[in-house]
Amino acid sequence: MKRDGHIHSPYCPHGTKDSFEQYIEKAIASGFTDISFTEHAPAPEGFLDPTPERDSFMTIHEFETYVNELKQLQRKYHNQIRIRIGIELDYIEGYEIQTTAFLKKYGHLLDDAILSVHFLKYNGTYTCIDFSDEVFIAFAKQVGSVEAVYQLYYDTIIQSIQADLGMAKPKRIGHPTLIHKFQLAHKETINDDTQVQTVLRLIAKKGYELDVNSAGLSKKYCLESYPPVSYITLAKELQIPLVFGSDAHQASDLHNYYDDIMK
Repeated sequence: MKRDGHIHSPYCPHGTKDSFEQYIEKAIASGFTDISFTEHAPAPEGFLDPTPERDSFMTIHEFETYVNELKQLQRKYHNQIRIRIGIELDYIEGYEIQTTAFLKKYGHLLDDAILSVHFLKYNGTYTCIDFSDEVFIAFAKQVGSVEAVYQLYYDTIIQSIQADLGMAKPKRIGHPTLIHKFQLAHKETINDDTQVQTVLRLIAKKGYELDVNSAGLSKKYCLESYPPVSYITLAKELQIPLVFGSDAHQASDLHNYYDDIMK
């Protein structure tokens, strides 16, 4: 089986408008037999997107249309490729009740889901930690240091893994070292080995899957997968189920670095 389990879509407000068919046809041509569209789920009720364009999430109406369109495409391509209807769900500290309510109402529509952390809470406000290097560096000054941001990120990842979000909670943890995205921009060497190992061991203990995400390899300030190769090896040793994800936000990025990751 050749699988890509983390793919965005024309419903991504900050991505391309490449059609579902462009992604699907490329996947088929590349020999993939199983793909998951994991578009950013709607924001939890009451959460205000802190990004300038407020384009981090689908709306509820878009989500319902997204699901219906993918159901039609499942029928159209059922003899050629398995298409899973999924979401990338944000864990946002303080919005667990709203997130659980969303999953309770809509979880039955999903074939797949990823639980990720993009937003960090500090002094009552939220920052999208992977938005830009400028935002990251400014946030580090606010928090006190780059190392403190790393610690806050891993603390939030651990909260996401431990959170009770109901029966429909995603069982795959998305890009758990996303905090490395701007490591070549802030130019500090942060030893986060203990935190990464703690996260992986907790994933193993919970019986969750790991999103082995190749997107960081194409980010100019990162140049490594999420997580890096050494931790993919550790995850295998811990017998964590691994799911490759290209995290493609346009069809041209689909399956990027698949062969490198699979080695």
